[in-house]
Amino acid sequence: MNNVGKVGVLTVSAVAMLGLSVPAGRVSAQDEADATPGSDPVQIEEIDVIGVTPSHGTGLPITKFPSNVQSADSDEIRASGAPDITQFMNQHLGSVHVNDAQNNPLQKDVQYRGFLATPLLGAAQGISVYQDGVRLNEPFGDSVNWAIIPDSAIGSINLIPGSNPLFGRNTLGGALSIQTKNGFTHPGTRGEVYGGSFDRWFTQLENGGSSGDWGWFITGELFDEQGWRDYSPTEAKNLFGNLTWLASDRTNFDLSVNLAETELVGNGATPIELLQQDREAIFTRPDFTGNELAFFNLRGTHQATPSVLFTGNVYYRVSDTSTLNGDESDYGPCSFNPAIVCEGGGEEAEEGEESEEEIAVDPALGPVPSNIATVGDEDAGIAPGTNNRSDTDQDGYGTAFQTTFLQDLFERENQFIIGVEADYGDTDFRQSTELGRLDDTRQTIGSGFFVQEQVTDLTSDVENYSAYFTDTLSVTEALAVTVAGRFNHTNVTIEDRSGLDPELNGDHTFNRFNPAAGAAYTFAPALTVFGGYNESNRIPTPSELTCADPEDPCRLPNAFVADPPLDEVVARTFEFGVRGDVGRDLSYSLAAFNTENEDDILFITEGNITGEGFFDNVGDTRRRGIELGLEGSVLDERFNWFFNYTYLEAEFRDSFLVASEEHPVANDAGQIQVGAGDRLPLVPEHLLKAGADLRVLPNASVGFDLILNGDQVLRGDESNQLDEVDSYTLVNFNGEYRVTDHVSLFARVENVFDEDYETFGAVGEEPGEVLLNDFDDPRFFGPGAPRGGWVGLRASF
Repeated sequence: MNNVGKVGVLTVSAVAMLGLSVPAGRVSAQDEADATPGSDPVQIEEIDVIGVTPSHGTGLPITKFPSNVQSADSDEIRASGAPDITQFMNQHLGSVHVNDAQNNPLQKDVQYRGFLATPLLGAAQGISVYQDGVRLNEPFGDSVNWAIIPDSAIGSINLIPGSNPLFGRNTLGGALSIQTKNGFTHPGTRGEVYGGSFDRWFTQLENGGSSGDWGWFITGELFDEQGWRDYSPTEAKNLFGNLTWLASDRTNFDLSVNLAETELVGNGATPIELLQQDREAIFTRPDFTGNELAFFNLRGTHQATPSVLFTGNVYYRVSDTSTLNGDESDYGPCSFNPAIVCEGGGEEAEEGEESEEEIAVDPALGPVPSNIATVGDEDAGIAPGTNNRSDTDQDGYGTAFQTTFLQDLFERENQFIIGVEADYGDTDFRQSTELGRLDDTRQTIGSGFFVQEQVTDLTSDVENYSAYFTDTLSVTEALAVTVAGRFNHTNVTIEDRSGLDPELNGDHTFNRFNPAAGAAYTFAPALTVFGGYNESNRIPTPSELTCADPEDPCRLPNAFVADPPLDEVVARTFEFGVRGDVGRDLSYSLAAFNTENEDDILFITEGNITGEGFFDNVGDTRRRGIELGLEGSVLDERFNWFFNYTYLEAEFRDSFLVASEEHPVANDAGQIQVGAGDRLPLVPEHLLKAGADLRVLPNASVGFDLILNGDQVLRGDESNQLDEVDSYTLVNFNGEYRVTDHVSLFARVENVFDEDYETFGAVGEEPGEVLLNDFDDPRFFGPGAPRGGWVGLRASF
């Protein structure tokens, strides 16, 4: 869409909102308590309320919600000491674990019930993430840049399980809905600073307040560290502000601004044999990601009548990401002419087959000459390398309107919500590959020669229009029945701007209605039974649609080719469970779930380089399991504890042959046989978390949390024939001492017992060609961080 179109959409939406955001969280069970002068105050029961749509609105009491939702507020997140929201979820929320493919604390892959949300382009995403009703999954690859989410601005989160259609496309396994703070909900001034291991320093300051009809909230944070691995510094800066206007007793507006800038270095997985020698060692470098964000969101709420509520928003979001990935190379002197460079150069063809070498041509300089600057010199101990660069500029903008009706139906309490959304995403993507060599630290040194075949310059537009509804009828005081549905119309267009690859041009349209139904029956506060069925779909992203050919695998970020079309993924989830509160001191939940993905899209490792492969529909996959959650307090709430356990079967449901050339047991065609029942990569079967905090003095507390993560299949070993990524157990300690009512000191130690462990594994090229030694094990692992400790100070006024 051109700029005139953007302005038109945003202007019309903003004007429509004038005359039209009530934060979800905890709401009173009665609007007002009558009291006579001198009488005792009336105790008002607090009820947990869940926003059932991205726009929230009035929300729904959790006792009527037909799935096993999890929630947390800003106090819980801050007290955890986690550096960002991904680490908090990993430590405290059930069925969540992380894979540290990049080995950067702000670039973790988050998995929930076997579905993924990650900043890495090229992963099969399956979780939707929203901030104040705006989808944070990027338009180009549905990736989630966790580092640019303002953690100190988070007021509350809801983690909603299953393929819930109300949260739009990509909600195959769940949705994370974030609500930010404002001056009315979070008044006062707070600050925090801490430092310690890995030369990590963090500083945060926020202020909120109100004056008459106006409220304000602003927070800024700075994260900086050198990292525990070699050559792995990171810096992230976030600024968030919100301005609230209570236009009348029935209408209010919120305007929020989120600015962010990051410089992240995560040098990725390391060959297992190198890791055994030095856990801080890296394979090749650099692996740099820079992000810049400007995000504006205008929200409004209008209570038209006591039973009719209008909510809406209009937003504009600009996200620019640049990457520089120094890597190994599969370029070398051509066998038929050693004076020039070929892809696959030096590789002898099988008997009776033609050579697959392709001449490397620089767009400006012609065939690339073969010399030490472009392909290294193994005889001199210099390995070849490449500098892979990409720039992804994404503009997201759109609007949403929702109406909530709280009107009886058949003389029964009823909540009916209807809404529409329009979202647009424009992307400019550029990528290049520069030939070079690796120095003695395995940093790539460029030659100035680029490979024309690896140069990409394209635009992509994603347009999505949706309409949805949900209705919850209280059939009795105990039984609530919900039906819901959403229609999605999505169009993806891709256009080559270089003039060299017109075959990249494409236009893809997807339409689908996704239904949902469920019920919850509350026998007593100690027992609610719930269950439901829901569907959602994920359309292939532009990065997947142009990287789907096994004959021409892509590097990540992707080199683009003209590929076969991919089918959309459809997820269908059944879930049943029980939950309840046993008095004031114990809450529990137990749920069983089963999600079947039809035409699932996975990234299939292929070729000679780690991170090279293609996307493909691999048939059906299934993720099913049980999850148990317990939390409680004793000793007059001086001792608080939690326990979560998940058993998860994540497996392929169809058999197929898949390319994995470097797999030790691949056939002569470089393929492995995947069978129905084989486990999906990087998903543990067992996941256990526990933790407790004890207030040992009125002004002092100590605590711990524990994570037990089961073994995981390597990516690239979809046939489950290699040793897995081992299971591991981590224990973390924390403590806080309140010096005054306003100032406290705190400390945290992670991986107390200094366990060596890995969270990620993949099959890649034998590393000996880069390390110039006898290393021949093709397994690469992402090592977990060693023991680290930090101390800090918090202040609030």
